[in-house]
Amino acid sequence: MNTKLKIYAMIPARIGSSRLKFKNFALINNNPLIYYAINAAKESGICSKVFINSDDKIFNELANRYNVDFYLRDKELGSSIAKSDEVVADFISNQPKFDILIWVNSIAPLMRSSHIKETLNYFLENDLDSLITSENKNVHANFLKDPINYKKDEIFAQTQDLEPIELFNYCIMMWKTDSFMNAYKKNDFGLMSGKFKTYSLDDIDVIIKTASDLKLAEKIIISRKDKNIDVSYDKSLNLNHKGELY
Repeated sequence: MNTKLKIYAMIPARIGSSRLKFKNFALINNNPLIYYAINAAKESGICSKVFINSDDKIFNELANRYNVDFYLRDKELGSSIAKSDEVVADFISNQPKFDILIWVNSIAPLMRSSHIKETLNYFLENDLDSLITSENKNVHANFLKDPINYKKDEIFAQTQDLEPIELFNYCIMMWKTDSFMNAYKKNDFGLMSGKFKTYSLDDIDVIIKTASDLKLAEKIIISRKDKNIDVSYDKSLNLNHKGELY
């Protein structure tokens, strides 16, 4: 990895949310949701600076608490109709020159620092200009009612035999800042500017959209501390001949 590169991580944060009110402040195992993105970015050890980017100064208190920088964007860039391209362009334009911007989403509290490092490695090894993370799902899928990865006139395939469907999860996005700004100035967009690829992160597990997601993420985070998790079986059934269980 080129250690001379100046790399900034940016965690976008809004007060409002159309699905889960004040979600960035919701506690998961006694820490606010946004803490996990901050911690992953800091512990990755690859970022010259880590920023919370918000239109509300209340996030400056969290930035001070966790010893990261704070960028106050304009109120119009904090609305639900603001485009990600606009948020990125505004941030890059108001910083001293740097090389790579990593957008770290707070909606994935199970993301680890290793996810950020391996994604950056892929970005650099492939000399990319832009990248968005995704996940692969082995599911039967249609588009406009038509099959994508299976055929209706053949034997119905088992899910493990299907070609996986790739879904963007936006947990991490990356750009070379010069490439992004060149595309943005020319087209008014730049998220997939220049040489673009996706990078699959299939083990993020939970993306926070609802209160139930928060509870599930908390249980997984707590369980990670237990290195010896026992699985219980129905002992009323004679399963010994199927394999040694107990």
